[in-house]
Amino acid sequence: MEKTWRWFGPSDKVTLEMMRQIGVEGVVTALHQYAPGELWPLEEIRATQQRIEAAGMRWSVVESLPVSEAIKYGGAERDALLERYCQSLENLGRCGIHTVCYNFMPVIDWVRTDLERPLPDGTLTLYFDYVRFAYFDMKILARPGAEKDFPPEIVAKVEALDKTITEAEKAQLVDTIITKTQGFVNGPLGGSEASPVEKFRALMAPYAGLSKAQLRENLRYFLEAVMPVCRKWDIRMCIHPDDPPMPVFGMPRLVCDADDIRWLLAAVDDFHNGLTFCAGSLSAGAHNDVVAMAREFAPRTHFVHLRTCNLLPGGDFVEAPHTDGRVDLVELVRIFECEDRNLPMRVDHGKTMLGDERIGYNPGYSFHGRMLALGQVEGMIVAVRNEGMA
Repeated sequence: MEKTWRWFGPSDKVTLEMMRQIGVEGVVTALHQYAPGELWPLEEIRATQQRIEAAGMRWSVVESLPVSEAIKYGGAERDALLERYCQSLENLGRCGIHTVCYNFMPVIDWVRTDLERPLPDGTLTLYFDYVRFAYFDMKILARPGAEKDFPPEIVAKVEALDKTITEAEKAQLVDTIITKTQGFVNGPLGGSEASPVEKFRALMAPYAGLSKAQLRENLRYFLEAVMPVCRKWDIRMCIHPDDPPMPVFGMPRLVCDADDIRWLLAAVDDFHNGLTFCAGSLSAGAHNDVVAMAREFAPRTHFVHLRTCNLLPGGDFVEAPHTDGRVDLVELVRIFECEDRNLPMRVDHGKTMLGDERIGYNPGYSFHGRMLALGQVEGMIVAVRNEGMA
């Protein structure tokens, strides 16, 4: 596998020079200055690529070329947006960039309720508290009928929490779930305490009543539209699993388990329609046997995210150290090393440690924590390669 690292462009507090010094070979980035639906100009792609190459690395993966919401819910402007999307793909292909990670999650990307959860060793990690997530949905977002989507015992705990939660804690949930977690991906959702929630409700509105079957057909429509340009320029589209792998806020999700992935790969049965195998996202679901899924889907995996979670009682989960989660990452390395395609791999999120919290890195994207994880995973890779030489 190729050691890659996500870089958020020139404003990222982690520089290309820092990445090169810790052994990064390939850069995972995007043209973050362009909003979803805007065309990525050829000259801007080349300028970013040349900057990366001047630092001694290559632009390995685009993460991501965002899929506009209107494409996901099938809006009237879908075909015009798809035309621009295909042109952006062609421009990437002209520059020799062949791997594009994307997601088809309605409105919201990954969801956590705590971005600085202390671990016993004093480091910080990302955490998902099911009750506080349900509280946000039922009481802050105030989604009609939200209580029907949760078990009765969780609803009861939400009602109990409502009697004790402070206004500061409510504001923290808004900041964590919407502003911090999503803002660096798709741009800020508003400055005042209330505006992110109102904006979020507005973004959700077009999905009202949209079924999983309808969203699947919209994904199929998208893939069929982009496959001709992908075949022409050998661009490998690799969808990211839903994080966490379950429906959220009443909206369907499409990549939550093995059956979902089987549907995706069969819907457009082309090597260029593939998967980002995010072990961390998949491991957040107790229903997923992540190692078995890796064995099954490795031939259609074009990008690998190596991390893992630990599941806790009541539906909670915590992002685990890379050597101490519910998934055996060494076994995943064995599986993906056998693919012999130099698959791009990044360690994905890392712990916050050694002053990372004072720098202002994007959530999950600390420097020291990811550097530690990269060293741990690199050791796994070397050990597995040595096994093959024995």
